[in-house]
Amino acid sequence: MKPAIVVGTRPEIIKMAPVVRACQARGLPYLLLHTGQHYSFEMDGVFFAELDLPAPDVNLEVGSGSQTYQVCSAMSGLEPILAEHRPDVVLVEGDTNSVLAAALAANKAGIPVGHVEAGLRSYDRRMPEEINRILTDHLADFLFAPTVKSHDILRGEGLPEARIHVTGNTVVDELMLQRERARRPGLLERFGVEPGRFALATLHRAENVDDPVRLRGALRGLAAVASTLALPVLAALHPRTQARIATLERGLTAGIRVLTPLGYLDFLGLHAEAGLVLTDSGGLQEEACCLRVPCVTLRDNTERPESVDVGANMLAGADPERILAAARAMVARPRDWPNPFGDGRAGARIVDALLAA
Repeated sequence: MKPAIVVGTRPEIIKMAPVVRACQARGLPYLLLHTGQHYSFEMDGVFFAELDLPAPDVNLEVGSGSQTYQVCSAMSGLEPILAEHRPDVVLVEGDTNSVLAAALAANKAGIPVGHVEAGLRSYDRRMPEEINRILTDHLADFLFAPTVKSHDILRGEGLPEARIHVTGNTVVDELMLQRERARRPGLLERFGVEPGRFALATLHRAENVDDPVRLRGALRGLAAVASTLALPVLAALHPRTQARIATLERGLTAGIRVLTPLGYLDFLGLHAEAGLVLTDSGGLQEEACCLRVPCVTLRDNTERPESVDVGANMLAGADPERILAAARAMVARPRDWPNPFGDGRAGARIVDALLAA
């Protein structure tokens, strides 16, 4: 068994790291392929180094561009690599354009596909990520569902039981491994904040960033949290988000501070000490739940409903009044919810399932 492990973005590097380590622990040869979907491969390189991962065997350097460009460019780049190396399975994680491209390229080459984090659904087909998830799941030969709920979604779509493996989410593996390393002396002092007395925010989804009305609403909501709840907001904003904000008549207020790009350990260190997370990221909803940091999701739906079900997360959309109300409710809520995303052994279960096939 020789898998090809494909990543394209920083969240995918984090969530595939436990799979890489599980291969290493079993002496299993693997091919690590990076499509380079993010803006800066140099920044991605920091993640590989921080997580003690080997450098990718291949970097396609697809970069930014339209969705069609990214999918086609990644497929074209992967085709000769898969033909040369003929891995036994191509593993992808999540819902990005790189995921769909790698799944399609593998399928066309007659190579089985394994989808890590299968079965997630927002039921909002306006989201490009939702289409990527659905298509990848229905292409995949191995469906690694993180929860029983995601297993049931896959079965409800007619996918056979034999393809589905409930593994837990690999994000839990990485959090458990890296949590202590992220406790860096002086980290909070660098940003002028105190434990539990600041909010951490991210905003990058097209549904928010590309809609001026929603973008303004989300920013007003962050400002209201900063001023009304006396929680300075540290905002990790995607370059596209910052570019969109620059076009608005009214941008960021004094209570919102934009972070320079951070490595995984610095961001995790901030996340673990935050009093609140405000985000439209799916992965941060999971991380906040595991870290027991209250979360407000700046979307109208989520493909991580487990976090809402256990009381770790509230949906607020992009309406400033709803965002403030949800933030008030979450910071007052006891942080005693259970973790529905696994026990930290997802990477091992994924590799074991491949070896047993």
